[in-house]
Amino acid sequence: MRCYWDEEDTWFYSEVDAEGWVIRQVELEGPELTPIAAASLAEWQRARDAGRLDEYDSRFGITAELPVSEWEGHDPKQLTFEEFEELWGPARRQIASRPS
Repeated sequence: MRCYWDEEDTWFYSEVDAEGWVIRQVELEGPELTPIAAASLAEWQRARDAGRLDEYDSRFGITAELPVSEWEGHDPKQLTFEEFEELWGPARRQIASRPS
């Protein structure tokens, strides 16, 4: 799904599970749609378990902490898996290539 937060000029693109929890999230900011986050819940959990959570958060960000059904002020639109993947890959590569 996708939604726009105009206060920050940020697009949020999310892959959610059957219960509405975000499992992967991409955030694109500004008119250039600069990737500022490309986080995976599974990776975040592994980083937490390995004691590397700060490192992961500072590089890739975090996924939404509430299920989609509890979001306020957002009007999410549906995306296909393919549409999400088209954003995920380039955003991850761009963020991963930045100096840490």
